Amino acid sequence: MLEKRKSNLFVLLAGFFITNAVMGEMIGSKLIQLGPFLLSMGIVPWPVVFLGTDLINEYYGRDRVRQLTFLTAVFISYAFVLLYLSMQFNSSPVSPVSSEVFNKVFGQSMWIIVGSLAAFLSSQLVDVVIFWAIRSRTGKKWLWLRATGSTIVSQVIDTFVVAGIAFWLPGKISFANYLSLSVSGYIAKLLIAIGLTPFIYLGHYAIDRYLYRDLPEEASDRH
Repeated sequence: MLEKRKSNLFVLLAGFFITNAVMGEMIGSKLIQLGPFLLSMGIVPWPVVFLGTDLINEYYGRDRVRQLTFLTAVFISYAFVLLYLSMQFNSSPVSPVSSEVFNKVFGQSMWIIVGSLAAFLSSQLVDVVIFWAIRSRTGKKWLWLRATGSTIVSQVIDTFVVAGIAFWLPGKISFANYLSLSVSGYIAKLLIAIGLTPFIYLGHYAIDRYLYRDLPEEASDRH
């Protein structure tokens, strides 16, 4: 029964993980201004990816996170291919979306995908290493430290690589705006990572109740 629950839970977590990662690529080309922060709309779904990474790391181990990371990269690449093929066809005269508009929006998303794919793979693999380096020294204690600490470091890579490849290298924004976007994005992700701490504990509590409701001693041993 426990294995069945763990299998069902992994499918749910993996689904949220992959969906939010792909959506982050699709909407990431839109830049917004929130107070002093210049941010990509991709900032919206990525906190779910952070949370999913930490929960999968904790309950399924580093190999499953790596497996899911590479699988997600395959799906992102598949999305890249579909977008490219879609842009090769001209819109019908009756289409509410012209080829020019479609290509302008999703053409930029393709740059997002290229940059984010490189950043996603590198940052996720770094995240796993740091998460387990902290856990090997602290055991099952200090959940907030390994969850937040791994995210803080890995997102330096993710933020600067994505913005560089997606916006600066193709000449969409200046170098000054690239630095502003990257620094703003990283600060926002740092604040989000800290703000997610209660949800990480809530997620662990809910998962323990689901997985170990017949084995309460197993849940208590995890914390």
